[in-house]
Amino acid sequence: MKITLLTIGKTEDKYLNEGIDIYLKRLKHYVTFKILELPELKNTKSLSQEQQKIRESELIFKNIQSTDHVVLLDENGKEFSSRGFSVFLNKKMVGGLQHLVFIVGGPYGFSDEVYSRSNDKISLSQMTFSHQMIRLLFTEQLYRAFTILKGEPYHHD
Repeated sequence: MKITLLTIGKTEDKYLNEGIDIYLKRLKHYVTFKILELPELKNTKSLSQEQQKIRESELIFKNIQSTDHVVLLDENGKEFSSRGFSVFLNKKMVGGLQHLVFIVGGPYGFSDEVYSRSNDKISLSQMTFSHQMIRLLFTEQLYRAFTILKGEPYHHD
Protein backbone atom coordinates (compact mmCIF):
# COMPACT_ATOMS: atom_id res chain seq x y z
CA MET A 1 0.00 0.00 0.00
CA LYS A 2 1.09 3.55 -0.73
CA ILE A 3 0.15 6.49 1.46
CA THR A 4 0.12 10.13 0.37
CA LEU A 5 -0.44 13.23 2.45
CA LEU A 6 -1.83 15.83 0.07
CA THR A 7 -1.65 19.42 1.31
CA ILE A 8 -2.50 22.89 0.06
CA GLY A 9 0.61 25.06 0.30
CA LYS A 10 4.16 24.39 1.41
CA THR A 11 5.62 23.87 4.84
CA GLU A 12 7.71 26.99 5.27
CA ASP A 13 9.01 26.79 8.85
CA LYS A 14 12.45 25.18 9.01
CA TYR A 15 11.84 23.46 12.34
CA LEU A 16 8.67 21.78 10.99
CA ASN A 17 10.47 20.61 7.84
CA GLU A 18 13.27 19.17 9.97
CA GLY A 19 10.76 17.26 12.09
CA ILE A 20 8.87 16.02 9.04
CA ASP A 21 12.13 14.85 7.45
CA ILE A 22 12.97 12.79 10.54
CA TYR A 23 9.69 10.87 10.28
CA LEU A 24 9.86 10.57 6.48
CA LYS A 25 13.19 8.77 6.87
CA ARG A 26 11.80 6.50 9.58
CA LEU A 27 8.65 5.68 7.59
CA LYS A 28 10.68 4.32 4.66
CA HIS A 29 11.12 1.09 6.64
CA TYR A 30 7.36 0.50 6.81
CA VAL A 31 5.46 1.99 3.87
CA THR A 32 5.78 4.00 0.68
CA PHE A 33 4.83 7.47 1.88
CA LYS A 34 5.06 10.88 0.28
CA ILE A 35 3.86 14.38 0.94
CA LEU A 36 2.42 16.15 -2.09
CA GLU A 37 2.26 19.91 -1.62
CA LEU A 38 -0.17 21.65 -3.97
CA PRO A 39 0.39 25.36 -4.64
CA GLU A 40 -1.54 27.85 -2.57
CA LEU A 41 -4.07 29.92 -4.45
CA LYS A 42 -2.89 33.35 -5.53
CA ASN A 43 -4.88 36.59 -5.52
CA THR A 44 -7.55 35.30 -3.15
CA LYS A 45 -8.65 38.68 -1.78
CA SER A 46 -11.33 38.95 -4.46
CA LEU A 47 -12.59 35.40 -3.82
CA SER A 48 -15.16 34.36 -1.25
CA GLN A 49 -14.37 31.50 1.11
CA GLU A 50 -16.60 29.22 -0.95
CA GLN A 51 -14.87 30.23 -4.19
CA GLN A 52 -11.50 29.49 -2.60
CA LYS A 53 -12.67 26.04 -1.49
CA ILE A 54 -13.92 25.31 -5.00
CA ARG A 55 -10.63 26.38 -6.59
CA GLU A 56 -8.70 24.26 -4.09
CA SER A 57 -10.98 21.31 -4.83
CA GLU A 58 -10.02 21.58 -8.51
CA LEU A 59 -6.36 21.19 -7.50
CA ILE A 60 -7.21 18.26 -5.24
CA PHE A 61 -9.21 16.43 -7.92
CA LYS A 62 -6.32 16.77 -10.38
CA ASN A 63 -4.14 14.86 -7.93
CA ILE A 64 -6.33 11.95 -6.85
CA GLN A 65 -7.49 8.93 -8.80
CA SER A 66 -10.90 7.29 -8.80
CA THR A 67 -9.39 4.22 -7.13
CA ASP A 68 -7.76 6.17 -4.28
CA HIS A 69 -9.19 5.83 -0.79
CA VAL A 70 -9.51 9.46 0.33
CA VAL A 71 -9.36 10.44 4.00
CA LEU A 72 -9.92 14.07 4.92
CA LEU A 73 -8.14 15.47 7.95
CA ASP A 74 -11.12 17.42 9.20
CA GLU A 75 -12.15 18.91 12.53
CA ASN A 76 -15.46 17.03 12.34
CA GLY A 77 -13.86 13.68 11.57
CA LYS A 78 -13.56 10.63 13.78
CA GLU A 79 -10.97 10.88 16.54
CA PHE A 80 -8.64 7.98 17.24
CA SER A 81 -6.13 7.12 19.91
CA SER A 82 -2.74 6.24 18.48
CA ARG A 83 -3.59 2.55 18.85
CA GLY A 84 -6.98 3.12 17.24
CA PHE A 85 -5.32 4.85 14.29
CA SER A 86 -2.97 1.89 13.87
CA VAL A 87 -6.02 -0.44 13.78
CA PHE A 88 -7.63 1.85 11.16
CA LEU A 89 -4.48 1.64 8.99
CA ASN A 90 -4.18 -2.10 9.46
CA LYS A 91 -7.77 -2.64 8.29
CA LYS A 92 -7.03 -0.62 5.15
CA MET A 93 -3.88 -2.63 4.46
CA VAL A 94 -5.53 -6.00 5.09
CA GLY A 95 -8.45 -4.88 2.93
CA GLY A 96 -6.08 -4.63 -0.03
CA LEU A 97 -6.13 -0.89 -0.59
CA GLN A 98 -3.53 0.20 -3.11
CA HIS A 99 -3.41 3.93 -2.33
CA LEU A 100 -4.54 5.76 0.78
CA VAL A 101 -4.63 9.56 0.38
CA PHE A 102 -4.94 11.81 3.42
CA ILE A 103 -5.81 15.43 2.60
CA VAL A 104 -5.20 18.63 4.54
CA GLY A 105 -7.41 21.36 3.08
CA GLY A 106 -6.86 25.06 2.83
CA PRO A 107 -7.68 27.65 5.48
CA TYR A 108 -11.46 27.32 5.02
CA GLY A 109 -11.68 23.55 4.81
CA PHE A 110 -13.12 21.54 1.93
CA SER A 111 -15.75 22.11 -0.72
CA ASP A 112 -18.92 20.00 -0.72
CA GLU A 113 -17.53 18.12 -3.74
CA VAL A 114 -14.43 17.04 -1.82
CA TYR A 115 -16.57 15.95 1.14
CA SER A 116 -18.70 13.91 -1.26
CA ARG A 117 -15.63 12.23 -2.77
CA SER A 118 -14.06 11.33 0.57
CA ASN A 119 -14.23 7.84 2.00
CA ASP A 120 -13.40 8.79 5.59
CA LYS A 121 -12.83 11.83 7.79
CA ILE A 122 -10.37 11.89 10.67
CA SER A 123 -9.75 14.57 13.28
CA LEU A 124 -6.28 14.63 14.81
CA SER A 125 -7.50 16.66 17.77
CA GLN A 126 -10.33 18.81 19.04
CA MET A 127 -7.76 21.58 19.18
CA THR A 128 -6.98 23.72 16.16
CA PHE A 129 -3.46 23.60 14.72
CA SER A 130 -1.89 25.45 11.81
CA HIS A 131 -2.02 23.58 8.52
CA GLN A 132 1.76 23.42 8.58
CA MET A 133 1.86 21.96 12.11
CA ILE A 134 -0.68 19.27 11.15
CA ARG A 135 1.78 17.90 8.59
CA LEU A 136 4.33 17.17 11.30
CA LEU A 137 1.73 15.80 13.73
CA PHE A 138 0.23 13.52 11.08
CA THR A 139 3.61 12.23 9.91
CA GLU A 140 4.63 11.43 13.48
CA GLN A 141 1.32 9.65 14.15
CA LEU A 142 1.69 7.64 10.95
CA TYR A 143 5.14 6.53 12.08
CA ARG A 144 3.81 5.76 15.56
CA ALA A 145 1.00 3.66 14.06
CA PHE A 146 3.43 1.51 12.11
CA THR A 147 5.66 0.97 15.14
CA ILE A 148 2.57 -0.13 17.08
CA LEU A 149 1.64 -2.56 14.31
CA LYS A 150 5.17 -3.99 14.32
CA GLY A 151 5.25 -4.28 18.11
CA GLU A 152 8.22 -1.92 18.39
CA PRO A 153 8.96 0.04 21.58
CA TYR A 154 8.39 3.60 20.26
CA HIS A 155 4.86 3.82 21.68
CA HIS A 156 4.22 3.45 25.41
CA ASP A 157 0.81 2.91 26.98
